[in-house]
Amino acid sequence: MALLDWMSDVAGPVVRGDGVLLRPPRASDYLAWSSLRQASRDYLQPWEPAWPDDDLSKPAFRRRLSIYGREMELGNAWPFFVFADGGRTLVGAVTLSNVRRGVAETGTLGYWIGQPYAGRGYATAAMRAVVGYAFERLKLHRLEAACLPTNQASRRVLEKSGFRNEGLARAYLKINGEWADHLLFGLIEDEFDRGERTPS
Repeated sequence: MALLDWMSDVAGPVVRGDGVLLRPPRASDYLAWSSLRQASRDYLQPWEPAWPDDDLSKPAFRRRLSIYGREMELGNAWPFFVFADGGRTLVGAVTLSNVRRGVAETGTLGYWIGQPYAGRGYATAAMRAVVGYAFERLKLHRLEAACLPTNQASRRVLEKSGFRNEGLARAYLKINGEWADHLLFGLIEDEFDRGERTPS
């Protein structure tokens, strides 16, 4: 079964960036993921949708993997966990989602880095690597991302990754239980500087 193959420890694309390795989440990642998310809860919650009560449980993680597997099989999303230290230390995640083909050829990027690893350049390295994968391997034309206007760290990641601020979207996403305005950023394939990334 393709989904079970995807959840094994050998399936899925591996993308390498500047000091980071990205690959799809696996069942064996549960303890590292739940520990990092729990340790970073207060740091992450102001910028994310409200966490369900069972968000860090093993059943919730299995449901997450099932959704990821289905989305990857359909070509709608590409979730990656971000590792440092040659693939040994989980530091965060980046997801390319809402992939739309045809006249759009676009997708949306979202990302998080655990608090112990914030400010070390991992988010920027991961974003550049995924952008390269999206444009070179998936042949997308445009990528989009959004952040809260007050999230200066996230805004810097997008700007350093080549994204341009395209304006303000009012009440764009429900963050931590409240509808929130977001800054919208975009990057077009021919604007991407391939010299700034490590080939995968």
